[in-house]
Amino acid sequence: MASDSKNSTPNAYWIKLVIIFFLGWIVIYAGRSVLSPLIGELQTQFGLNKAETGGIMSLFFLAYTVFQIPSGILGDKIGRKRVLVTGFTLYAIFIASIYFAPSFIIFLILWILAGAAQGCYYGPQYALSSEAIPKKWITLGSAIIGSGMSFGIAMGYYLSSVMISVFHSSWQLPFVVVAIPIIIVTLLMALCIKEKVAKPTATQVSQSIKFSELFKNRNLVLAYITIFCSIYGFFVIITWLPNYLEAERGMDKLQASQIASIVPWISIIGTLLCSYISDKLGRRKPVVLCMMPLSLIAIFSIVYSESYAVLIAVLILYGFIGKISLNPVLIALVADNAPKASLSTAFGLYNFFGMSASICAPYFTGLIADKTGSLNSGFYLAAALTLVGITAMLFVNEKKNKD
Repeated sequence: MASDSKNSTPNAYWIKLVIIFFLGWIVIYAGRSVLSPLIGELQTQFGLNKAETGGIMSLFFLAYTVFQIPSGILGDKIGRKRVLVTGFTLYAIFIASIYFAPSFIIFLILWILAGAAQGCYYGPQYALSSEAIPKKWITLGSAIIGSGMSFGIAMGYYLSSVMISVFHSSWQLPFVVVAIPIIIVTLLMALCIKEKVAKPTATQVSQSIKFSELFKNRNLVLAYITIFCSIYGFFVIITWLPNYLEAERGMDKLQASQIASIVPWISIIGTLLCSYISDKLGRRKPVVLCMMPLSLIAIFSIVYSESYAVLIAVLILYGFIGKISLNPVLIALVADNAPKASLSTAFGLYNFFGMSASICAPYFTGLIADKTGSLNSGFYLAAALTLVGITAMLFVNEKKNKD
């Protein structure tokens, strides 16, 4: 039934949905990455060391991750559109309110609440898009949606670095500015998403409440492990790379943000190409096993690159095959294996395990830097975890999916 419904979805609607969710990821990642170029200002104003600064991002992602599973379950039960619109409304309110925070504690609370509000997006969004996009375009459609992450990272980097370096604004003002597009996307969701929340059948209820059944599917579990390892390296890079380039490569803030933005910009091409290949093959495993070893090489090379040209080259490589490009391929793997009645929950779990890495990566990278005096060891740990992800993917069995 699900596939009949998917095939009958009007082209105009699923394309409209892809565009709205693409914009959703832009404002999600813009809100996150707007903080990265401000790390130096936060350390100076509040007297923070690197571990404490990394902890700010870790607490944000802790709140985000904790809300993955509840929002996925809630989306399956009361309606995905309702969860999305409510979450985005709160996200806009909390991130704009940072401008008025009178102390570090209030700033931290509002930042954490913004992370929790973002947690309402992933599971319901990918459940809606996976049901609406025709099966033959599922990976490419998810890739276009996910490429919004790239635009969002670059937007956040540029917004805060330009406002601070060029216009000499306060460090709080970028949070107000980034709230404006969030409000616009919220309105688009409210007006354009069509969802009929039908009363679930006995079979659907039986499927959706068997939460533990998702952990008995080997391919799902291996996808969860792989995304954890991939996201760890990704968040080491997007959280610490601008600061790393400033502190250890001697770049100014604007130049560091421009160099760091290479990763998200190049990933747009990589996302679309790798997803297209995955859809053409009808398989996910071979594509992932090409991408992750190259990610491993790129992460190691960030530290070892001595020249400006080599650094640019390895950032281009990571952007092409890193987490953003990998994500739609793994999303398709989850969609191939998850029960249709529990899609939102399965995607919530996928992002829960993946984003658990985002809790660990900023803090542990900062802690390692405080202990060793350099951020290099944090990149080595990210590379080691990428190797674990490669190993997990070797055990995925796609024969049943192909049949």
